[in-house]
Amino acid sequence: MKNIKRLLLLVGIFAFSITSCDVDGYDDYGMETTPSVAMNGEWWIDIIDEASGSVLAQHILHKTYDTNAGDGRMYIDDNQNGYYIKGTVAVNLSNLTFTTTDEENLVDPGSTFNVTDGKVLKNAAHSESGVVTDSIYFKGEFSYDPGTIIIFAGHKRTGFLEDEY
Repeated sequence: MKNIKRLLLLVGIFAFSITSCDVDGYDDYGMETTPSVAMNGEWWIDIIDEASGSVLAQHILHKTYDTNAGDGRMYIDDNQNGYYIKGTVAVNLSNLTFTTTDEENLVDPGSTFNVTDGKVLKNAAHSESGVVTDSIYFKGEFSYDPGTIIIFAGHKRTGFLEDEY
């Protein structure tokens, strides 16, 4: 008799827990994204002097991320690992391009930079281990060295250990 009472008590608790949830009163969970999410990420970028073709640095980690201001801009940030560039660029989400003129360089106060020909190409690159990933490309010109065009070209970081540099 004691076991039957315990069983009935457990069945009652179970039935109450199932029927007490009001799922109709809540919206489904939806993950929010930022406007430039298709262009955001971490990138392994090679830095090349356009005039000479000389590779100035290889596999420098850069980041692109939204400003969260709803202003159609995103940050380019090399995390002070290469050609010290951090600032915002205007994005065109329909064709995944970006550009800016005379943008304040947040890691080099008093200097500015221009970005031209910026683009993200979906599934157009391969990581170190051969994984298909996105490609990024842009040209930069810095106010402290006018006329010198630097090419930034690379691929999206996969996060796999075999793809780290």
